[in-house]
Amino acid sequence: MVKSKVEQDIIDALEARAAEHGIDIVDVEVVGATKAPCVRVRLDKLEGDPINLDEVTAQTAWVSETVEALDPISSAYTLEVSSPGMKRPLRRPSDFARFVGEDVELTTTAMEGRRSYKGAIAAATDACVTIQPEGEDAVTIAFDDVKKCTLKPVFDFKGVKEGN
Repeated sequence: MVKSKVEQDIIDALEARAAEHGIDIVDVEVVGATKAPCVRVRLDKLEGDPINLDEVTAQTAWVSETVEALDPISSAYTLEVSSPGMKRPLRRPSDFARFVGEDVELTTTAMEGRRSYKGAIAAATDACVTIQPEGEDAVTIAFDDVKKCTLKPVFDFKGVKEGN
């Protein structure tokens, strides 16, 4: 995955402490204005049910300490700590392997004139991911060429109507 040096430095620092807290560092993004950017850290539990708001709040202190000690940005910045949400980012080969069969939206560096793919993860290895777009041939993409990949949320509005 393509990450900036600042983002990767923050990921490395957080991952060094995450396991002792039972936490998985899902993703880190630095977005917004250069003078006052926002550092977004997405967390989940290493095992079990997805992380909830109270657990995110409980983890924020050590995340903040770690990022502050690293001092990755010389100017003021905002730190956001959250769950991965329904559009969970996939960053590591193990993330892709975990979600084989799930639909994703993937953006690459320019490959044969195409940059984005929507489809199911057909396979994942340590080096690449195979995406099966609907109605198209499968395409295999090296992780070094993946810029961004998120799970495609599934909304089920076919539930039983209240009162019926």
